[in-house]
Formats: sequence, structure tokens, C-alpha cells
Amino acid sequence: MYGALMKGYVQNNQASKAIDIFNQIDKPDEIIINLIFNACAQLRTPEALNLVNKISNEIPKSFHSNSFINTSLLDALIKCGDIKQAESLFDKSKNKTIEMYGAIMKGYIENNQANKTIDLFDRIKNPNEILLNLFFSACAQLKTLEALNLVKQVSSEIPKSFRSNSILMTFLLDALMKCSDIEHAESLFDKSKNKTLDMYGAMMKGYIQNNQAKKAIDLFNQIKNYNEVVIILLFNACAQLRTSEALKLVNKVSNEIPKSFHSNSFINTSLLDALMKCGDSKQAESLFDRTTNKTIELYGAMMNGFNLENNPIKTLNLFKKMKVNNVQGNIAIFRCVIKALSQIGDYELSQSIIKQVPNSFFVNNQIQYALIDMWGKSGHVDLAKEIFEKLPQPNQVEYTNMISCYGSNGMGAQAIELYYKMPKAFLDEGTYVCILNACSHSGLVQDARSIFQSIQMKTEKIYSAIIDCLSRASFFEEAQKLIDEYEYDHLPSIVVYMAVLSGARNIKNASLSQKTYDHMKKLFSQSTNPLTSAAVLLANTYASSGDIEKASDIRDELHKSGQKKKMGLTSTVVNGEFYKFRAHDRSHPRSKEIYTEVKKLSAELLQHGHQYDSSWITRPLNGDETVESALCGHSERLAIAWDFVANPNASRIQLTNNLRLCGDCHRATKLIAAIRKCKIIVRDANRIHHFSTDGKCSCNDYF
Repeated sequence: MYGALMKGYVQNNQASKAIDIFNQIDKPDEIIINLIFNACAQLRTPEALNLVNKISNEIPKSFHSNSFINTSLLDALIKCGDIKQAESLFDKSKNKTIEMYGAIMKGYIENNQANKTIDLFDRIKNPNEILLNLFFSACAQLKTLEALNLVKQVSSEIPKSFRSNSILMTFLLDALMKCSDIEHAESLFDKSKNKTLDMYGAMMKGYIQNNQAKKAIDLFNQIKNYNEVVIILLFNACAQLRTSEALKLVNKVSNEIPKSFHSNSFINTSLLDALMKCGDSKQAESLFDRTTNKTIELYGAMMNGFNLENNPIKTLNLFKKMKVNNVQGNIAIFRCVIKALSQIGDYELSQSIIKQVPNSFFVNNQIQYALIDMWGKSGHVDLAKEIFEKLPQPNQVEYTNMISCYGSNGMGAQAIELYYKMPKAFLDEGTYVCILNACSHSGLVQDARSIFQSIQMKTEKIYSAIIDCLSRASFFEEAQKLIDEYEYDHLPSIVVYMAVLSGARNIKNASLSQKTYDHMKKLFSQSTNPLTSAAVLLANTYASSGDIEKASDIRDELHKSGQKKKMGLTSTVVNGEFYKFRAHDRSHPRSKEIYTEVKKLSAELLQHGHQYDSSWITRPLNGDETVESALCGHSERLAIAWDFVANPNASRIQLTNNLRLCGDCHRATKLIAAIRKCKIIVRDANRIHHFSTDGKCSCNDYF
């Protein structure tokens, strides 16, 4: 009777009650001891581990010859985190059963020690189907070429009778997919006569993990009677595609599935994620609001979606709602919150919210590299560096984030120094792009050349980064040689030519811009949106060189074709509130005060010798406009003015701009910082500018 109750509690995830019942028993038998170890394994706490050790020392020695007890004891030790003691017990056991091997192999996998699982598997002469499942799981966890070779070797040696085991086939398919051997998995799947939903699921999941979402959808269309797992995978595939067709499929399937499926929190989370990533945030918000039992995962999917559509304020507002509803944030939630703060880029707002992160979370790698990124993007390299230097062994992402942090803040020399300290095993495409960008922002062309030459596998992004560096420094001939080198065995890249156009814009070289743009039109005749950006850059180059008429002609053509250029927006946080401005914006309730402050700032600028540069006006002036009013209406000027209206004696202002800072705004901001004795930090699309009170900028006018 005691045993029945204890077993029932364990099966219903009430292990603590099973332990309470155990404490009422004077002389537990072997079955009861088995159950108490199972209960402790379910709890996975230090207290449970202490109880396991206490009981294992007190039970009669004869109990230790019971393989079932040894198996459950091994399982409890591993799940409670004491792998060393589990290994010691296993090694001391003379009669090792298949179940004992299985318990310790499973424990290794759960503790991300797949190599140990494989080593143990090699010691087994006749593995059963369960051990083969665990072996394939270990190989799937490793995802290496060596693991793939082992999967192929073992699968070719297993008895033919095993191949009728659908569970084994599911694990095998999963391992092949995770080791990126899609062809082998497809061949095996196609040959299987009795395909189960689990096998379909393994294939769909594998396609998604290998960025082949369309194949996952094709497979879904072959399934007649799907289960909840398959629906989740379909929504994940649609979320990966992010197309209008994928959105239609999401809506169709979500309307057709049984109502009972909508009570599954995992389905709701994947559905919401798919809606957000396919661009239907309204429907996602409606689903979220209708959901009565909101899980932490649902909050996370919503926050992640808001961040993806660059709406960080909604993420922070949702975080506030969580606190009001007494929902405790986990690591994933705080990662989303930190990502939102990175997008906003305001120090004081970041500081106020980071104080709410539990201290225990700061040792988590994901939180650490998110914080490095956040402090870097808010212009506080010192705080990012402080976190980085406390890391005992920085990982690849943390090194790359810190290099990016130095680079975007104009500290190219520090970025290079850290790059050469980075373990060579960590160097990948992302790291190379970050360090080349850091060189580009600081004008360290020779360092960039040296790093580029040392890279063995040069990708499109790496070529783009070095060509941007060379073009920014006006080494156009050298940039062209690299373009020719790249195109010798690659298709032409729009990004590469955009770098050249941007460099030509910097030196107002309309001839080079036109030549580059004409060549792009030939190369990318089928392209639309990317060439819109190219046409805007060309028009801006003509305008900056004084040919307003030519610039207007290009813009007229864009207008007639229905293509729109990206609107410039500047955001700022004032007294804890987020504000966003566009050029000549009058939507703010205190616009009159803002424009009065703009005029006041303009008068101060003129008084201190500022001359408005008409070359940065990239459109014809309206009848009532002047060069001064056109430039003073830029979103950056309005945001700065609002900061001073709200806080006349501000000593620090932060702005985030989605486009590159114009040259006149850059010169004006340097003067404003000096006149008002106010440090101004502006993060634009390319880098972060630190305007100091002595009238200088951290970029040294190289931007």
C-alpha cells in the first residue's frame, strides 16, 4: 500500500509527498528503496541528493546486489548532479546490467557529456534497442563529422530485426539530421514502410534545424492524422520562412486543428512565434490577450517578436505587465529585456532595469554576452569591459561581442589587441567581420589588410567588410581588385557595391557613384529593394556635390516606380519615457517648445561660427524653407531640443538614429555639446559617436 502511494505520487510529479510517505516507514524493502531513489531523481535538488546518500549508506549490503536498486541509485545520483559518485558506483559494480549502462549513459547525455556516453557504449558487447537509442542521442548531441561516421557504422551493424523498431528509427533519423547528413536520412525515411508520426517529426525537426523549412512543410502535407508535436513543428517551419505564404498556412492550420490543441501551451507559443515572425503582430497580440493561462514561454515569444520588429518599448511594457501579474522572469525573459534595452541604447533606462535581474542570473553565459552587447550599444564600453574581464574563460560569442563593442565605439586599437588574444579555435566569419568593421570605423586600413590576408576561408560578408574599409578610406582601386577577385568564383554581391557607393558618397564623387550604380543595374537587373537604397545613395552623392537637379531626377524616378526610401528616425529617453522623432516632426504635444528650442540652439550655433552646409540637403527646398530650417528640422536636432526642453541643464543626452548621421548634424552636435557643456552620445546605423564637452567627437570626424 505504501508502495502504491509512493509510485502514484512519483507518476503525478509529486515526489515530495512520496518522500513524506517514505519517512513513515520503519523497515523499507527493496521496492520502497527503488521508489525513494526515483522520487529523489525527480526532484533533482541538493536536499534530494543528501537523502540519496544517507539512504544508500543505511540500507543492508544485500540490497546493493539488487541491480534494480543500483540502477535507480545511479539515476538519482546523476539527476541530482553527482556524476562523480555515480561513476564510482558504476565502476565498483561487478555485475553491470544493461539497465545500469542505460542509466549512466542517459545521465551523461542530460549533463552534456555525450563523448562519455559513446565511450561507454563501446564497452557493451550486445547493446539492446534502448542502448542504441541512447547512443544515437549522444551522436545527435555532438553534431560532428566523427559522430556522423559512428552513426553510420553502428547503424550498418545493427540486426535487421531492429530496423522494424520505429522508436529506434526515429532516434537514428534524428542523429543523421543533427549531424547534417540529410540525404542519408531522407533515403532511410523513404525506404521505411511503416512511417510513424515520430519519424515524420524527426525529419521535420531536422529540416528546420538545417534551414530547409520548405521541405518540412512538404512533409507535413503528406501527413493525414497529425498530432500536437507535428503542429508545433509546422508552426516552427513557417516562423523560419517568414513569408506571406507561410502566414497563410499558419492561419489555415490554426483554424483547422481541434480546439483541444489550443489548450496546449506549446502550440500557442509556437503559433504566436510564427505569427510574429511572419509579420502579423496584431493577430499575435490578439492571441496573447485571449490566452487565459499565459506561460513564461508565451511571454518570451511575444517579447522576442517585438524585438524582431524593432519595437523594444512593447517588450519593456510587457515586462512591466509580468511584474504587475507577479510572473517571475527566467533567463530567456531577461535576455529579451536586455535585447530590447540594446535596441534603445539608453544608459539610465538600462541601469534601472538591469537592477531587477536576479543576482544568480549574472553568471549565465547568455546573460553575460547580452549585457556586453547592451552596454556596448549604449556607449558604455567600461561596463562591457568590466563584465568581460570577470569571465574566467570567455567563449566565442563573448569575445566577438567585446570586439564589436570596441569597434562600434571607435576603439579600433583595443579591438585589434583583443582579437589577437582570442583563441584561434574561436575565429569564425562573425569574428572576422567584427574586427574588419572595427578597423573600418577607426581608419586602421593596414591592420585590416593584414587580418584579411590571414583569413583562409573568405566569405561574401568578409569581402564586404574589407571593401567597406578600403572604400571608406578612398582606396577604390584596391577595393575594385578585391571585387574582381571575389567575382572570379562567386556571383556578384549587392552589399559589396553598396560599400563602394557609400565610400563615393563620403568624398562627394558623383562620377564614381554613377559608374558604380550603372554597373549594379546591369548586374542586378532583377533586384528591386536593394537598388532603391543604391539609388538613394546616388541621389545623395549628386546633392552633396551640388547637382540638386540630377538628385531630384533620380528621386522622381523612384517616386514614379512606387519605391520608398527608408525614413530617418531618432529616438531618445527623457525622464524614463521613450520618444521617437522623424524629420520636421510636429506630433509631439510640446512641439512649439521644441521648435523654439531648435531656433535657440541654431542662434547659439551661428554665434559660435557654425555655417550650415547645404550639400547635406538631399531634396529641393520648399518655397517657405531655408537651408537653416531644412537642416534644423532633422530628427536628431528635434530629439536634442526635446532633451533640453525637458531638462534645461542636462549634462548627458543619448540618441539612437536608424540612419547614418549627416555631416551638418555631426558638426552641429559637436558645437552643441561644447556650448551647453553636455555630453551627447549618438548611435547611428554604423557606429556610436561620443560628443564631448570640448567640442570633439570620438570618431575624429572619420565616419
